[in-house]
Amino acid sequence: MTEVHVALRRWAEGLYPLEAGVELLIRGCNGRFANSGQPWVQQGDDPGRWWIDVEQMNEDNYGGLSGGGTRLLRIAASLLDGPPVDLSRNIVGLDREHIRLVLAAIAHASGSHEHRGWPAESVGLRP
Repeated sequence: MTEVHVALRRWAEGLYPLEAGVELLIRGCNGRFANSGQPWVQQGDDPGRWWIDVEQMNEDNYGGLSGGGTRLLRIAASLLDGPPVDLSRNIVGLDREHIRLVLAAIAHASGSHEHRGWPAESVGLRP
């Protein structure tokens, strides 16, 4: 984990969709989408401050990426308050690891990590 990754997590802290989007950038494709060389990863005014400029997360800046990388960035951008993403077009083509990350990000963005117990327990079903 890099200093930039730590700073991005600090920037997103407390807003579940932002946290989820940042984690997708950090964990997907070996973290390369959360590095300072990406146009959407911006240094703040104070030393050690970094943030995501979601307006820079667009097709013009995805050139040369694989289809899976582009799909992952679209989903991350949507979680980071960018344009809505069509999941039916962007889930297809992701590898198993990236699907796992996307599902975890969506669950986190909804706040499901704060829920207790399996939902079916409340209606008398056992897990």
